[in-house]
Amino acid sequence: MMRFLLLFSRQGKLRLQKWFTPMTEREKKKITRDMTTMVLSRQPRSCNFLHWKDLKIIYKRYASLYFCLAIENQENELIALEVIHRYVELLDKYFGNVCELDIIFNFEKAYFILDEFLMGGEIQETSKQMVNRSIEASDMLQEPVLLRVRDRFSWNVA
Repeated sequence: MMRFLLLFSRQGKLRLQKWFTPMTEREKKKITRDMTTMVLSRQPRSCNFLHWKDLKIIYKRYASLYFCLAIENQENELIALEVIHRYVELLDKYFGNVCELDIIFNFEKAYFILDEFLMGGEIQETSKQMVNRSIEASDMLQEPVLLRVRDRFSWNVA
């Protein structure tokens, strides 16, 4: 089971966080600080697996973002690495070559994609096509509402 997923920049700025087990805000801040410090201080060619307390930390850097996932000790590291990679592929498919700014300005969509893929620290859907279909269906539901709001607040300037 996964405990948490953190996305942070090379400067240590937290961009997205998902906690699968209940923790206090103080614990979350301490863990986030520990993870960013530990991962950012590692050499570029180091192994992407760490042992920290009673957890395994798996991280991967894509462009300027680090994706950091904590799993229990008995879980498989390679599956966790595949989970990170699959999430990046889903983000890439939706945003078209995802970058840090996509996550910053569309964080609600990044969380939605993550929730369609993972639930409660377990993989919910393994098929990229199924996740993409549910994301498209959600966008189709939101689009008419956004158009109505835009039309309601637009002025006719002639």
